[in-house]
Amino acid sequence: MKETASKRVPSQPTQPDERKAEYWRVLNNVIDPELGVGIVDLGLVYGVTIQKGIATVRMTLTSMGCPAGPEIMRRVEAELCAFAGVRDVKIDLVWEPVWGHDMINPEIRDMLI
Repeated sequence: MKETASKRVPSQPTQPDERKAEYWRVLNNVIDPELGVGIVDLGLVYGVTIQKGIATVRMTLTSMGCPAGPEIMRRVEAELCAFAGVRDVKIDLVWEPVWGHDMINPEIRDMLI
């Protein structure tokens, strides 16, 4: 797994109607241990591209000091490496915009708050 910190243009979580590829379901199998919700539903994943066997995941964490961050990123790598055609995973970790409750899938947010 390759990890990079990015200061590029701010991102937003990918909207549900744009999550048609199977890898979105696979990524949502990665559960945030503190909140008990998949990282896609939490709005932590901003985008995914898969080119020439390399999956690049643009994502954030709930906070810069998230104690579960390393484990979440390991699980992202494991889930995507098990996905057909993926041989490597690159995580592009971003901090803008700062994650907030407004990024959670509204149906899930209503159950959490």
